[in-house]
Amino acid sequence: MTDTLAPLILDFLEWIAARPRPYSEVMDVWRTSCPRLTVWEDANERGFIARRYVEGREVIVDLTVAGRRFLEGSGRVANNPGT
Repeated sequence: MTDTLAPLILDFLEWIAARPRPYSEVMDVWRTSCPRLTVWEDANERGFIARRYVEGREVIVDLTVAGRRFLEGSGRVANNPGT
């Protein structure tokens, strides 16, 4: 992970850790067309986030155990114990 992306990925994971987010909200807030700011893609590729399918609801994005460990290992707080 590049030095430029690390703080952004940590910000993203911290934001998700506060509460699982609907996929549409995540895309509205974090999607980018800049090929150098691949926060969603990098977090997804590293297994830090997961999409959960809940019947009758929109797809939810939440932290994985790996994402929670990475966030906590960086000194950030992961408040959502749901994963």
